Amino acid sequence: MLEADQIVFGVMWYVVFLFSTVCHEAAHAWAALMGGDRTAYNSGQVSLSPFPHIQREPFGMLIFPWLSFFFNGWMMGWASAPYDPFWARRYPKRAAWMSLAGPLSNFTLAIIGGFALRIGYSTGAFAGRTSFLQTSGNPIEDLFSVMFFLNVVLGAFNLIPLPPLDGFTAIGVILPESIAYKLEDLRQSAGMFQMLGLVIAWQVSGMFIGPAMAIFSALIFGS
Repeated sequence: MLEADQIVFGVMWYVVFLFSTVCHEAAHAWAALMGGDRTAYNSGQVSLSPFPHIQREPFGMLIFPWLSFFFNGWMMGWASAPYDPFWARRYPKRAAWMSLAGPLSNFTLAIIGGFALRIGYSTGAFAGRTSFLQTSGNPIEDLFSVMFFLNVVLGAFNLIPLPPLDGFTAIGVILPESIAYKLEDLRQSAGMFQMLGLVIAWQVSGMFIGPAMAIFSALIFGS
């Protein structure tokens, strides 16, 4: 049976998860709009309101996060922003920037959360912690700790270069347009192989998340 502090910690996790995921998808939608695709905008997803995102992916936004928290002690889930595949094929570089926008929003939130922690540690407002997966007893410290940890995880995981993850087409930002086109075309034609991509990505995720956590921790906390 969950204790009261664990329930409060779970609610905090969910609030951060919801906000972080909404920012991720809204960033995709906004980047697509700036690139000329109004599909997500017309669905109401250029917005920080969680409702259009929950309506599109209710299981990934409402149920799976709590299942993962109860079984693993931290939350994961998913959402999605629609886009016009014909637009993406016509403008593969713009589609690559659209893909990159989501992880960049997560890294931005991680930096904000990390520097808030650093200020709290330096001023003595926060006592410090040994794990991001356990409550410290200070709700403000817990909020920023979860914000830092979860957004590094979300950003790094989504940048794994396997379909259907963002990293697969996001690398088109630094590649010639002809190759970016082929990547986008491959992602759209991957079909059921996208599930295989997710399975492989989950297996190798530590190779991306671990170094990302080390880099952000070193940059922000100096360790």
